[in-house]
Amino acid sequence: MARLTRSESQARTRADLIATARDLFLADGYASTSLERVAEEAGYSKGAVYSNFRTKKELGLEVLELIHATKFQEVTDLLAVSDDFEERLERFQEWAEHTVGDVGWTMLEFEFATVARDDPALQAALVSSLSVLRGAVAAQVQTLADTIGIELPVPVEDAATGILSMGIGLGMQRAIDPSIPARLITDALRMLLTLGTGPLATKSAAT
Repeated sequence: MARLTRSESQARTRADLIATARDLFLADGYASTSLERVAEEAGYSKGAVYSNFRTKKELGLEVLELIHATKFQEVTDLLAVSDDFEERLERFQEWAEHTVGDVGWTMLEFEFATVARDDPALQAALVSSLSVLRGAVAAQVQTLADTIGIELPVPVEDAATGILSMGIGLGMQRAIDPSIPARLITDALRMLLTLGTGPLATKSAAT
């Protein structure tokens, strides 16, 4: 096996630290996890952490961005499996049941938002991160709408904001009370895609 270059080694170290921090933050919370523990669990020195991340907040932001990218890719992959609208919703529903309201993820999001409350720079970074996620969701919704041949009843950016807002709110409630059904977000998505103009709207109106 070829020896890693310096830049490749640095990239691997950084990725290892982010992945380890993600696991610890999800399991034990952001506040309860020290950078020293992240380094120890990842098998690196404390210096390795500080050479990659100036602060714990910077590492936390990277962790959230990794989680967002991972979850979004999961949804993208499952929606790409079939061209059938109902099958896509069924697959999304299965994902939502296991994901929306995950206690570790939900609590981490709110814990980190609280940390950013008195830190304008971190708050701005979170706003930027959320904007990127919202744009990705909007692109996915538009692709889905185009694939099944409908025109959305609202601007796609508003649709993405609404879906994210419901997901966040429903996730918070389900983290407290898992008996609340995750199908609520699937029902909302179905309603959005049948209120527009196109074959689904025609089918919905006829039934």
